[in-house]
Amino acid sequence: MRIVLANSVGSVGMPAAVEAIQSDRPALDVVELGIRPVELDPGVRSVGVGGWPNLLGEVELDASIMDGRTLRTGAVGALRGYVHPISVARRVMEELPHVLLVGDGAARFAAECGAEAGETLTEEARVEWEQWLERHIPADVWKRWPDVPLAAWARLTADPETAAGTTTFLVQDGRGDIAAGVSTCGWAFKYPGRLGDSPIIGAGGYADNRYGAAACTGMGELAIRASTARSVVLYMKMGMTVEEACREAADDLRSLDRRYRGGVTIHAIDAEGRPYVLAVDRDDVTYWVWTEGMEVPERREADRA
Repeated sequence: MRIVLANSVGSVGMPAAVEAIQSDRPALDVVELGIRPVELDPGVRSVGVGGWPNLLGEVELDASIMDGRTLRTGAVGALRGYVHPISVARRVMEELPHVLLVGDGAARFAAECGAEAGETLTEEARVEWEQWLERHIPADVWKRWPDVPLAAWARLTADPETAAGTTTFLVQDGRGDIAAGVSTCGWAFKYPGRLGDSPIIGAGGYADNRYGAAACTGMGELAIRASTARSVVLYMKMGMTVEEACREAADDLRSLDRRYRGGVTIHAIDAEGRPYVLAVDRDDVTYWVWTEGMEVPERREADRA
């Protein structure tokens, strides 16, 4: 069963993804082609160009991609100066003996690959960053910014409005191969160098042809602590349906001790291409799905836990 499943902001990339899967492109290609338009759209504030900057006003991008047939994967974190982290993550998977590159190393590799460089901080994002600082940073601290301890201000960003984000694509192609991809800028005004779940394999995304795939959006720290994406796939391996697996993973998330508000949305498909999306402690979550027989993708409401 061919299927493309994406979160709400993935709508930007669904036309390209659907065209690719209808042209019988491999699942990995469909994932990458679906995510790239999202990364370029400045209206999507949680991903790529136009994404939220960190406390220093720098946009740091994270992405991962996974091949469910081989279980090979690649990821980048805190990448600056390049507009398509998903493509750089794929090159990590295909060309290096490593899985994850971060910071200056990720940017160096992107340059070696000839990845598309570009400015990711838009004027709108820069203005929002300055306005946030003006609202929260006392005048005496602002005079010394950024040469001050940043931890106290990073804690102010840990709320659902600034912690939510990311785009996810899960794909099964006509050969039965499954792939997962995730891309994000992370929290708005985060501590520099922060990585959420998106580049962490098994937390933000995971794919295995034998059982299915899962990817997460929301407060990535929770998904990291519960290894949510991998857990969903393991629960399906144990014989649970895709819905049962997501709800079991939701129970894992609920068991975590929390200091900050926030939730996680779990997107999943099983090995037969059945989709399920569950919003854990989040409201009004939608997603997009296309399966064989559909003329256009459908926007659906996620279940809630």
